[in-house]
Amino acid sequence: MSLFLIVALPFLGALLPGLMIQAGRQACFMATFLVTLLTAVGVAVHAPAVLSGEVITAQAEWLPGLGMNANFFLDPLGLMFAGLILGIGLLIIAYARKYLSRDDNMGEFFTYLLLFQGAMVGIVLCDNILMLLIFWELTSLSSFLLIGFWKHLPAGRQGARMALTVTGMGGLALIGGMLILGNIVGSYDLTVILENREAIQADPMYLPALILILLGCFTKSAQFPFHFWLPHAMAAPTPVSAYLHSATMVKAGLFILARMWPVLSGTDAWFWLVSGAGIITMALAAIIALFKDDLKALLAFSTVSHLGLITFLLGTGTGYAAMAAVFHILNHASFKAALFMTAGIVDHEAHTRDIPRLGGLRKLMPITFAIGTLAALSMAGIPFFNGFLSKEMFLEEAAHTKLFGSYYAVPVIATVGALFSAAYSFRFIVHTFLGPVRDDYPAKPHDPPTGMWLPPAILIVPVLLIGILPFLAEPFVKTVTYAVIGGAVEMPDAHLKLWHGLTPALYMSIIAVVGGLILLALYSLLARGWNAAPRPEAKPMFDAVIAAAVALAGRITQGLHNGSFTRYAAIMIVTIIALGVHAWMTGAFAGYTRAALDMTANAVAGWGMLVAATITLVIVHRNRLAALILMGIVGLMVSVGFNFFSAPDLALTQISVEVVTIILLLLALNFLPNRTPRETSGLRKTRDAVIALAGGGAVTALIYSMLRTDFAAESISQYHLDNSYKGGGGDNVVNVILVDFRGFDTFGEIIVLGIAALVIYALTEALLSSSVRARLLNRGYEERRAGDAHPVMMVVLTRVLLPIALMVGFYIFLRGHNEPGGGFIAGLVVAIAVVMQYMASGFAWAAKRQRYPYHGIIGAGVLIAGLTGIGAWFFGKPFLTSAFGYFRIPPMNEFELATAMGFDLGVFLAVVGAVMLSLESFSRLGRRSGEDTPEHAMDIDPSRDDDDDKTDGKGH
Repeated sequence: MSLFLIVALPFLGALLPGLMIQAGRQACFMATFLVTLLTAVGVAVHAPAVLSGEVITAQAEWLPGLGMNANFFLDPLGLMFAGLILGIGLLIIAYARKYLSRDDNMGEFFTYLLLFQGAMVGIVLCDNILMLLIFWELTSLSSFLLIGFWKHLPAGRQGARMALTVTGMGGLALIGGMLILGNIVGSYDLTVILENREAIQADPMYLPALILILLGCFTKSAQFPFHFWLPHAMAAPTPVSAYLHSATMVKAGLFILARMWPVLSGTDAWFWLVSGAGIITMALAAIIALFKDDLKALLAFSTVSHLGLITFLLGTGTGYAAMAAVFHILNHASFKAALFMTAGIVDHEAHTRDIPRLGGLRKLMPITFAIGTLAALSMAGIPFFNGFLSKEMFLEEAAHTKLFGSYYAVPVIATVGALFSAAYSFRFIVHTFLGPVRDDYPAKPHDPPTGMWLPPAILIVPVLLIGILPFLAEPFVKTVTYAVIGGAVEMPDAHLKLWHGLTPALYMSIIAVVGGLILLALYSLLARGWNAAPRPEAKPMFDAVIAAAVALAGRITQGLHNGSFTRYAAIMIVTIIALGVHAWMTGAFAGYTRAALDMTANAVAGWGMLVAATITLVIVHRNRLAALILMGIVGLMVSVGFNFFSAPDLALTQISVEVVTIILLLLALNFLPNRTPRETSGLRKTRDAVIALAGGGAVTALIYSMLRTDFAAESISQYHLDNSYKGGGGDNVVNVILVDFRGFDTFGEIIVLGIAALVIYALTEALLSSSVRARLLNRGYEERRAGDAHPVMMVVLTRVLLPIALMVGFYIFLRGHNEPGGGFIAGLVVAIAVVMQYMASGFAWAAKRQRYPYHGIIGAGVLIAGLTGIGAWFFGKPFLTSAFGYFRIPPMNEFELATAMGFDLGVFLAVVGAVMLSLESFSRLGRRSGEDTPEHAMDIDPSRDDDDDKTDGKGH
C-alpha cells in the first residue's frame, strides 16, 4: 500500500463515523475500526522490507517553489511509532465502543479520533519538515476537540484550552526551529537534513534552532516547565486519555527528539537542555503523582515522569541511552495504555475514580484487578515485567552520567524518581484494589463486559512476554535504535536480559522498590505534610498569565484599534508616504524612459469632470444622497477612462458594477439619516486634508513615474497576447485571462462573492430575529413620500426592458470569449434587469414570482465552475485547463466551443445569485409595519383592491 494512501486513510475515514452513526452505534464502531485496521495492515505490509534495511519512500511535488513537497518515508523508527499509533488505536476504538454512553455522540468522537490518528501517522511518516509542521498543528487542533469532547464539563473545556494554548505556542517555536534547519541545509526534506550533522552543528544558528525545536518538543511531551497541561487533559473521556498518554500526542515530542537525534545530539547544549529537563521532570512529576487522589491524575503525572525518563535518555547522547529510550517507549506504551483503561473501568463501574473512596475492589472486580496489578507492577519496575528491563537500562545510564563534575548527582535524582515511581505504582494497587470491601461505593462495582477488559488484557501480553523473554524484542529494538542514532555514534554492544550481574543499576533498583514500599507504609503521614505544605500550583499561575496577557492585549487593542476609520487611514497613509519618501531619497532614479502621450481635449475634459466630481464630493459629503450621486459620476468617468485607453471589457464591467453598487447603496441609505452629523473639528479637518493631499500627490507621482518608466522585469502582457488564441481559443485577452490563464483566481473570487452575499443574508436573519426588527418596522419617514410607490411608467418600462436586457446579457455572455463581454458582465446586466423589477413593483410582488432560491443559484454557479475545472483532470491536465474546438452544424456557419464557456456560466450564475441575494436581504430589512403587500404590479389605484374585495364578497 502506498504511503500516500496510508496517511490519507484516517482522514478519508473520518467522514464515515458521522454518516454511519445514522445506521447505529455498532455500524459507526465497525467503520472506524476497519479504517484503522486497513491503515495498520498497510503499514504491516511494509514491515518485513523495513526491518531488513529498506526504506520505503513516496514523493510528489506540491509547492516545489517553497520547498513543500508531499514526501513520506517509512524506516524502523517510523514503523515503531506507526505501529503503536495504529495498534493501540485499534484497542482504544474497541474499548471506547463499550465505554461511551448512549448520551455521548459516538460519531463525533470517532471522527475526532481518526483526524487525530491521521495527524500522528503523518508526523511519523513525513519526510518534509513543512508538511510535518502541518501535521503537528493538526494534532494540537484535533486533541483540543478530543480533550474537550465532554463540552458540558467546565474542566473539559478548560483542559482543552490549556492544551491548545501550550502545545500551540510550542508548535510556533518548532516551526521557527525547523525553518532555520532547512535554511542551513538548503532543503526542507528531512532525509537531507539528517545527512548534514556537521554543517548544522557548525552553523551559528544551531543554538537558536535547537532551543526552538526543544520548546516544541517539551510543550508537546509535557516536560518541565510545561508539564502542567497534561494532567488537566484528564477531563477527557478515558479512551482519549489512554490514547494520548500511551502512544500518540505526548509521544510526538519524543519522536521529534529521536528523529532529529543524529543531527542535534552530541553537543553540550543538547545534553544540558534535554537531559536537564528530562531528569527534573522525571523526579518532580513522580513526587507529585504519589499524592494525587484521582486515579487518572496519578497516572497523568506518572506519564509526565516517564516521559522525562525517556527525554533524559535521549539527552545523554550515547548509543546505549538511545537504545534504552527506544525500549522504554515500547514498554511504556503497553503498560500505560492498560493502566488508563483500567482506571476508566473502575470509574465506569464504581462511578468514581477518587482513591479515598475506593479499596476492596479485588474481590468485586477480579479481572480488572489482575490487569491493573500486572500493569502497575511493570510501571514500578518489578522483575519479570517489561518495565523492569528498560528501567534498569535507565538506571545504568544514569549511574554513568556526570553532572557538575560528579557521578553522584544524576544517580541520586534518578533513584529518587524511581523510588517515587514505585511508590505511586504500589499505591495504585493497594489503595484501589486491596483492603476490605466497602459498603459506600457510589455504585456497585463489578467487572465490565468483555469489550472493555479485553483491550487492556491484550496489552498485558507484551508486558509479560517481553518481561520474561526479553530477547524476543532485542532485534526489533536494536533495528529501531540504529535508525535513531543514524551512524552519529557507535551501535551499543548491549543485550536485553533479566540478569546483568551485581551492577549499580541493580542496587539503585532495590533501593527504589524497598523505598517505595516504605513510602507507601508512611503515606498517611506524608500526605498530611504534603497537603499542609505551601507549594505553587500550575493552573492558577497559568490562568494568571493568560489573564494578564488578555488584559495587556485589550489595552493595546483599545489604544490602537478604537474603531476610528479616520485614525486608521491617517496612520496608514502617513506610514506609506514616509516609506515612499525614504525609498525615493535612498534609491537610484535613472530618469524617464517613455515619452508622455499628447493631451487631447476629450482627455482634459474627462479629467476635469473627474476632479470636479471628486472635489464636490468632499465638499457635500454630509449629504448622503448627493455623495452617492457624485460617487456614481466618479465611477462613470473611470469607465470612460478605461474605454479611452482601449479597455472596453473593463469599461463595461465598471459601468455594470457602478449601477449595481448604487442601487444597493440606495437601499442601505434607506436605513440612515439623509445627512451625516458634524463630528470633526476644523483643526482635524485641516490635518486630514493635508494628509489626504500628500497621499494623493504621492500616489499621483508614483503612477506618473511608473507610466514614464520601463518595468524592471519583462511584462507578462505580451505572453497573454501571444497565447490568448493559441492556448485559450479566444481573441478577447481579458476574458481568456479570467477564465483560463487566471481561472483559479476567478474561481476563488466567485466563492468570495458568494460568501459575502451569504454573510449579508445571515446578518439580515440575525437582525430580523432580534429586537432591532421592531425598530426597523416602526421607523418613520424623514420626508413626505410620493403618492405612487410603484409608478406606472416605471413598471411598464421595466417590463419592456426585461426581455431585451436578458437578450443583451445572453449576447454578451456568448461573445465574451472573442469580443468584450463574458459571464461576469452578463451576470451584472441580468442582475440589473431583475433588480429593476424589484424597484418597479416591489419586493413582495417580485418575490412571489421567484422560482429558484438565490442561495441555490450561487451554489450552482460555484459547482458548475468547479466541475468544469475538475473535468481537465480526466484528460491528465491541471485543474481549470480549458480546451476548445470548431464545429459546424448545418445550416449554421462554423463556430467555436470552449470548455471555458462552462466556467463562464458558473461565473454568470454566481454573480446573479450574489447580487440578488444581497438585494433581497436589504429589501427584507426595508419593510415597515402597516404597509400592505401589493397584489398587483402597480398600486396607484387603491380602489382596485376594494373592487376586488367586493367581487370576492359577491362570490360568497
